[in-house]
Amino acid sequence: MPRAMHCRAFAGVIAIVVDVSAQGLFGAAFIHANLWWCKLRKTTKLGKFPIIEVFAVTLVTAILAYPNEYTRMGASELIARLVKSCSPADDYPLCNYNQSEALNVNDKFSESYDEVALSGVMKSLWLLTLAMIFKAFITVFTFGLKVPAGLFIPSMAVGACVGRILGIGMQQLAWKYKSSDFFLYFCPTSVGCIEPGLYAMVGAAASLGGVTRMTVSLVVIMFELTGGLSYIVPLMVAIMTSKWVGDSLSKGGIYDGHILLNGYPFLDSKEEFEHITLACDVMHPRRNEAPLTTISVSGTTVGDIRRILQGTEYKGFPVVLDSETQLLEGYINRLELAAAIDRAGKAYGVDDTSLVYFTIRPPRHQEAGQPDHVSLHHVLDVSPFQISEQTPMETVVEMFRKIGLRQALVVRNGRLLGIVTKKDVLKHVDQMSRVDVDARIVH
Repeated sequence: MPRAMHCRAFAGVIAIVVDVSAQGLFGAAFIHANLWWCKLRKTTKLGKFPIIEVFAVTLVTAILAYPNEYTRMGASELIARLVKSCSPADDYPLCNYNQSEALNVNDKFSESYDEVALSGVMKSLWLLTLAMIFKAFITVFTFGLKVPAGLFIPSMAVGACVGRILGIGMQQLAWKYKSSDFFLYFCPTSVGCIEPGLYAMVGAAASLGGVTRMTVSLVVIMFELTGGLSYIVPLMVAIMTSKWVGDSLSKGGIYDGHILLNGYPFLDSKEEFEHITLACDVMHPRRNEAPLTTISVSGTTVGDIRRILQGTEYKGFPVVLDSETQLLEGYINRLELAAAIDRAGKAYGVDDTSLVYFTIRPPRHQEAGQPDHVSLHHVLDVSPFQISEQTPMETVVEMFRKIGLRQALVVRNGRLLGIVTKKDVLKHVDQMSRVDVDARIVH
């Protein structure tokens, strides 16, 4: 087997070790810690003083980061230095190796280049360890601040620190036991076989993968940053392994956690809904609930519309033929309805007693002295999405995912029965998932 293939195989094995030991575990621990802090910020008085929190975090960062040269420099500069391979021309402490023998400057992997680490490298290992701990700790508090502090670069910096430390350790181990059969097989020359910079690069990618649970897109990003096809395989292995380790400890990445924490109406297309429930089990109104707030086609005035807008917070309203038959005529969005009423209120001859109509043409007869009618046909959705009360929720969930619905009206023979919103679907999916967990515990 050629020497280059030995090196790649050996580097691939170590990349998995870096990923499993540090990045997947770090990702899961970071997600739990950050979500705990953000939840504390939302539920306590801490969230009422965002400026004080920013100043406090800035002060602590400045005090703790300045003494260490690796935390004092920018995170991008730190990553660039960690992923760079050392050559005899480098004079910074991280590349302080024994160069007592004659060197060939044009070949950084020359046989005369001694890889025995000196005091500068040993000191850098301690500083990198402190930098890794500091950045992992402080990022828990900076991600979610009112001032953007980033997630990609700090996470990659943590992984690069871990990878560089492990790479230097394996480099020194290979040099010390270079005569053993194991290292003779993988590193027959013992010099230049192990690249600490490659370990830092793989560690940075795996760390970000463990935090965000990104896969293909992260591999593409790292490929664009490095520009090397030979690094694709170790990067793919590290990123996928970090995702598997992270998923075994916590569900979803940091962004999924914040979506749930903030209550955003997001339906994950990766999760399948296989429960036997119907739309009538989820729709509103249910028994002992107030009827839906609807708008009748006939007899509704501008004043009625304004009272509905002031007395409710719904995002939209079904439009029915009348309150008795509840025959569905369409659906109207709250913002569009409010804007149309505001524009109509500024027109001459319109007041709260003005009748509204939803047809293209206005009513034929208008009594003398009666205020002008207001047309709302241009803001009426005459073909809203409709489902039956017997529609399986599995089908409803797929519709909301693939079509991007915000609500679906439940009808029977054209008569309005209720409404299912995206938040209703999310609550139902979450409720059913908890039922599954309880069933597993019982069994």
